[in-house]
Amino acid sequence: MTGTSSERRAHGGNGARLAEALGLNPASVLDLSASLCPVAPDPTATVQRHLGAVGRYPDPERATAALAEAMGVEPDHLLLTNGGAEAIALTGAVLGGTVEEPDFSLYPRSGGPLWRSNPNNPLGTLASAGAVAGVWDEAFWPLATGTWTRGDHLQGSIVVGSLTKLLACPGLRLGYVLCADDALMWRIRRRQPEWSVNGLAADALGDLLRPVDLPTWSSQTAALRDQLVHLLRSHELAVRAGHGPWVLVDRSGSLRAKLLTEGIVVRDCASFGLDGTVRIAIPRLDQFDRLERALGRHWETGSEPRTGAPDADTRRAAP
Repeated sequence: MTGTSSERRAHGGNGARLAEALGLNPASVLDLSASLCPVAPDPTATVQRHLGAVGRYPDPERATAALAEAMGVEPDHLLLTNGGAEAIALTGAVLGGTVEEPDFSLYPRSGGPLWRSNPNNPLGTLASAGAVAGVWDEAFWPLATGTWTRGDHLQGSIVVGSLTKLLACPGLRLGYVLCADDALMWRIRRRQPEWSVNGLAADALGDLLRPVDLPTWSSQTAALRDQLVHLLRSHELAVRAGHGPWVLVDRSGSLRAKLLTEGIVVRDCASFGLDGTVRIAIPRLDQFDRLERALGRHWETGSEPRTGAPDADTRRAAP
């Protein structure tokens, strides 16, 4: 099965839609197209304890305070949003923006300040210590570094982030804008619709943050990334690994389509301008066996030669 124009979305996480197209139970799909924290606890039980919030209008004040305390930032500098996508949309509507490709497809490209993801999405590379931008996206920074933020909002930049990546709860929609400029933050706040952050997310956030251990989660994620690199290279795939919770496979051929027939979804990087490259999110530890079996069947039934081992320069680039 090849990607159609409707299936090649600008964002990953479309495993359920692809499962339906293949006649599979969505619960049976291993979705490695969305790069979520592979060591975060299942949020379901925590969220279930807050189901009573669906009967009340949401109030994000306590959730904002809980997040500000966890991040070590001023609550007035923080705006809770309906996912990282809303944080990007609100900030982009006020400032516009430009990018240095490749970078995330949701950023504005209409003129304005430079936007940069850190680590870069899709390359996974961390920005140098002296790098500057008008807007920094730190959706994957906590997992990459074991810290909440680089603190660029204190240097005049805006920071956007996505808690759904860190907490592995993309359906709950939790993100934020971090800005120390009161006037600019007011302009962003006034664009946000009332009750934008749903009551269930706002009510549960404090409890969802409680088990977060960034240094440990970052270290464990790095170890799983190394394991994924080893697995893919053992099948002679050309792998690039940075600091994000994913790896890239270049010259991937029919890998994505073959994995899809096994009920495993990986991200087509065409929307980043990287044709022929796929992004594979780091699986949870208990998911590696399934990926390994699927890779084995890919080579047993594949009609094309293997891509060849990565060259020495590519190998050295991996952490």
